[in-house]
Amino acid sequence: MARSRYVAPPSWRAALGRGIWRVLFRTFYRTTIVDDDLVPTQGPVLMASNHSGLIDGPVVMGLAPRPAHFMVKREMFHGVAGAILRGLGQIPVDRTVADRTAIGTTLAVLTRGDVVGVFPEGSRGAGDVSSVHAGVTFLALASGAPVVPVACLGTRPPGAGPGRLVRPFSRLAVVFGEPFTLQSPAGMPRREANRVLTEELRLRLAAHVHASSERTGIPLHGMSGASPHGVSAAEAAVAAESTAAATPTTDDPGEDVP
Repeated sequence: MARSRYVAPPSWRAALGRGIWRVLFRTFYRTTIVDDDLVPTQGPVLMASNHSGLIDGPVVMGLAPRPAHFMVKREMFHGVAGAILRGLGQIPVDRTVADRTAIGTTLAVLTRGDVVGVFPEGSRGAGDVSSVHAGVTFLALASGAPVVPVACLGTRPPGAGPGRLVRPFSRLAVVFGEPFTLQSPAGMPRREANRVLTEELRLRLAAHVHASSERTGIPLHGMSGASPHGVSAAEAAVAAESTAAATPTTDDPGEDVP
């Protein structure tokens, strides 16, 4: 077998980052970790989190039960911040194109049996998972790694924009959900399967985030009222089951989705 030209960042870098962020957040914030035992203790894992605040990445990385390499927008990899991110084993990604280097590096991490953290929404927003990108679906299908939904709560001040930091000693919570695996429905065109599975992932993550917000009592401060795409936890769970059970309408093999 030919050796991949993509090299995964060293595992110890992610472990170092987890240790640093864990100490900082548990010292300067009131942190709550829920159901971290649901994260598989061995093998590749995709942790998919909602994204509403500036510190979501470090918070999830620090409070996760295993070290994780996060996919981070390439614009962050400059100067001191870039040096820190690379030093902690994070993966730069160009969001304007299908970044093959980022994809290859991420798959190398998963092939090694480690954890990758992703924000399917793509950028900071309301955090209610009203939309997601298809890249996570591709990574899940290509690697076969289980997806663990993650709700990151409390990282955005009430009424503030997504670039504002919460004050020290604010309450933060990271809630882990039941792992699930994405599988293409037999006979469904690849492009259609990618769309169906991406929506399944969105609905599952949205259900988890809304349920976690109710469970912890920490609201999604990025929301200014009901989202037109938002759903309750119960509605999202039912919809996810229906989406997963979708049946193909044609035998056309379709096109590859990068």
